[in-house]
Amino acid sequence: MVGHTGWVRSVDFSPDGQHIVSGSEDHTIRLWSSQTCTTVLGPLRGHTEEVWSVAYSPDGSRIVSGSADGTIRVCDAHTGEPILTLHEHTFWARSVAYSPDGLRIVSGSYDRTVRIWDAHTGQLIGSPLRGHSGHVLSVAYSPDGTRIVSGSSDHTGQIWNAETGACIATLRGHTDTVFSIAFSPDGKRLASASHDGTIRIWEATDDWKRTTHGVWPVAFSPDLRYFVSGSEDDTMCIWSTETCTTVLGPLRGHINTVTSVAYSPDGSRIVSGSSDATVRIWNACTGDPILTLRGHRNWVPSVAFSPDGLHIVSGSYDRTVRIWDVTTGQQVGSPLEGHSDFVRSVAYSPDGTRLVSGSDDRTIRLWDAATGTCIATIRGHTDWVYSVAVSPDGKRLASTSEDGTGTCFGNPLEVHSGPVWCVAYSPDGTRIASCSSDETIRIWDAPTGASTAIIQGHTGNVYSIAFSPDGKRVASASEDATIRIWDATDN
Repeated sequence: MVGHTGWVRSVDFSPDGQHIVSGSEDHTIRLWSSQTCTTVLGPLRGHTEEVWSVAYSPDGSRIVSGSADGTIRVCDAHTGEPILTLHEHTFWARSVAYSPDGLRIVSGSYDRTVRIWDAHTGQLIGSPLRGHSGHVLSVAYSPDGTRIVSGSSDHTGQIWNAETGACIATLRGHTDTVFSIAFSPDGKRLASASHDGTIRIWEATDDWKRTTHGVWPVAFSPDLRYFVSGSEDDTMCIWSTETCTTVLGPLRGHINTVTSVAYSPDGSRIVSGSSDATVRIWNACTGDPILTLRGHRNWVPSVAFSPDGLHIVSGSYDRTVRIWDVTTGQQVGSPLEGHSDFVRSVAYSPDGTRLVSGSDDRTIRLWDAATGTCIATIRGHTDWVYSVAVSPDGKRLASTSEDGTGTCFGNPLEVHSGPVWCVAYSPDGTRIASCSSDETIRIWDAPTGASTAIIQGHTGNVYSIAFSPDGKRVASASEDATIRIWDATDN
C-alpha cells in the first residue's frame, strides 16, 4: 500500500477486518481496503506534525489519532470528518487507544503522563497519571477495561487502575526504552518490546507483584512472628515467619522503590524509606498508613527506630541524616550535615545516645543523638560504605562497602567477591552476617572476624540481611525476587 510521503508510524485494523488505518510523518491519516490494498479515504488532514498513533474504536465508527503536535483527534471512520480535538498534553501525544467499551480513550505522551478522556465529550477524566520519569511511548487497556499499561523511555512499564488512576505495579527488567506494551487477550500476561533488543513476557495476575521484582530490605518483628519486606514494585508486605506466607499487604503509599524498613521496638509500627524521598510510618497490625515524613530531597536508603521507640533516624542521598518525632512526624532539630556524598546507612546505638552513619564519601560518622554534633569520623574503606551496624553492647561497629570488604571494629573481613550491601549483628553480639552482589550470605565470628559459614541459594544480588530476635534464623532479601529464611543455629 503506497500513498504516504513520509514514514508510516502506526497502523490498525478495523474491528471487522475490512479496513486498515495508517498514520504517517507526512501529518496525514489514510484508510485502506484490506482486500484491495487501495486507499478508500484520505489523506485526512488536521494534525500539523507527525501522526504517531492511530486506533479504531471497538465498534469501528471512529478513529483516534495522536500527534507530535500535542493533540489527539477523533474523526468519523466512514466520512473522515473531524469530531473532537483534545488539547491537554504539553508535548507529543505518542500513543492512543480506546477502552474495550469505547467510552474512554487513553493517551501517553512525551510530557511523561498518561491521560484518560471521555470518548464522546473529549473531556479529561481525573488527573493525569504520573509516575514515569521518561517519555510515555505506549499505552493499552486490558481486555476487561479495568487496567491500563504504559511503556516508557525510563525503561519501565507501569500498570494502572483504569478507574482510580492509581499505579498498581511497575515492571522493571528492560535496560532501555520500552517502545511497545500490550495485554494478552485473556488479560493474564503482558508483552513488552524494548530498544534493548528483547521482548519480555510478564505475569499480570495479582501475585505478579510478589514474583517479578527484586526485594530490597527485610526486618523481623520483635516477637519473631512476622517479618516485613520492601520491594522495587513500590510496596511492602508483611509475612508469617512460621509459614512464609503473606499476612498483610501489599501496602501501598510509596511511589518508588521501598529501600528500607524497620519495626518499632514494641512491634506496633513499621517505618519505611523510599527512593521517592519520603519516610512513612505504618500500623504493623493493620497495615494502615499513619504518617508521611517529608524533608529529604533524594532517596532514603536507610531508616531506624530509636531503642525507646520515640524517634526515627533516616539517611538520604541528599547527604543528610535526619531525626524525626514518631508521634508527630516532625523533624527534630536541624539535619545532621557533614558527609560529602550520599548517606547509605544509619543506626542507633543500643542506649540511644549515639547515631552512626555510612556514606559514599567512604567514611563512617558518629553523632550525638541529642545534640546532632559529630563526635568522630572513621576512615578506612576505599569505596562507598553501604551498611553500618552497632554491636548489642554498643562497643563495636561493623561496616560493609562497595570495595568488597566488611570491617568489625577496624578488622577487615575480606571474603566477598563483590560489593557488600548489608551487615547485621546477632542479638548476642557474637556473630555478624553480611550479604553481597556475589549472591552469598556469610556469617562471621564477631570477636575474631573469622568466616564461619557461607550460605548459597540466591540467584541475584542479596540486598538485605537480618537476624531473628532469638538469633536462630537469618532472613535475606534478594534481586532474584525472593525472601529466604535460613537456619543460623549451625553457623
